[in-house]
Amino acid sequence: MDDRIRRHAEILVDHCTDIEAGDNVLVRAPAEADDLVVALYEQLGDRGARPVTSWSNSRAGSAYAREMDVEDFETKDHRLAAMEETDVVIMVTGSANSAESSDIDPEKSAAAGRARQPILQERLDKRWVITQYPTAADAQKAEMSTAAWTDFVYEAVNRDWEAQREFQDQMVAVLDPAEEVRIVSGDGTDLRMSVDGMRASNDYAKRNLPGGEAFTSPVPDSVEGEVRFDMPLIRNGREIRDAHLTFEGGEVVSHSADQNEAVLASVLETDDGARRVGELGIGMNRGIDEFTYNMLFDEKMGDTVHIALGNALEECVPDDREFNESAMHVDMLVDMSENSRIEVDGEVVQRNGTFRFEEGFKG
Repeated sequence: MDDRIRRHAEILVDHCTDIEAGDNVLVRAPAEADDLVVALYEQLGDRGARPVTSWSNSRAGSAYAREMDVEDFETKDHRLAAMEETDVVIMVTGSANSAESSDIDPEKSAAAGRARQPILQERLDKRWVITQYPTAADAQKAEMSTAAWTDFVYEAVNRDWEAQREFQDQMVAVLDPAEEVRIVSGDGTDLRMSVDGMRASNDYAKRNLPGGEAFTSPVPDSVEGEVRFDMPLIRNGREIRDAHLTFEGGEVVSHSADQNEAVLASVLETDDGARRVGELGIGMNRGIDEFTYNMLFDEKMGDTVHIALGNALEECVPDDREFNESAMHVDMLVDMSENSRIEVDGEVVQRNGTFRFEEGFKG
């Protein structure tokens, strides 16, 4: 077994989820990630945890969705009950065919998302992490050889996460006391949102591996303006290109996309919360410098901002603040490398991808 796989498993168990003896651990993974699951079980056995594996199968899931009627999607109570008894969830992504679900009716995908909402909410109360196992299909999607993609994944995963935390803390210190954030990029993006009273947080690979962002949740009804997502998004196996959203009073009031606009519409129509912003994330991982059509990596790039439609982030919303609830949480990317800036309370804190605490910043 590649030593990098064992190191990956060690980071997941120690740094990301702090596994202890007696923890009930759910590992969700595709069959392609068998080596990582074996390495995880070695680590979990050494710590006296109690793991169980749920093997994901995109072919089976797609076959099921094709035969279902939209009105028949319901929460799987047995899966919810299992989640209630779980202490830690380790989710591994990696596909045999990244377009397996591309022929599923978007309305069915939205219905399935609504049915999973209680399970999602239960999982968010656990210790959890999402990570990537390198597969040939994902390498093809990233337009890399399998070997190059594998190197890319492990270089992003096996990092000095304490040093990354310290770097990102500088942006968290800017966001946490802030009242308003403005994102400007090119001619298509000028978006304002209040973050007054919300918390900023540091993703240094505790819930995403790789990590690499500072993030917060805006006040739900405060988002105003327009945003053009000039970096593509893969949703249910379909590529959404050049999506454009206009916000008034916190809600999307108009939308368009040059490709697969119906898929974008299905996200917005999931529920009321899907038309609002649940997260503002600022990519800060300088070790991720290539766009790969993989949001786990792409949203961490240092020259990007991502806006997530849907569910807000619990660690960012105090109990006395409104929480935007949705069955969806869909990240969408803005390239901030050129003709762009981030303003916090009227002060430019990033210009053309360079933060004010980095060499070369020009305010």
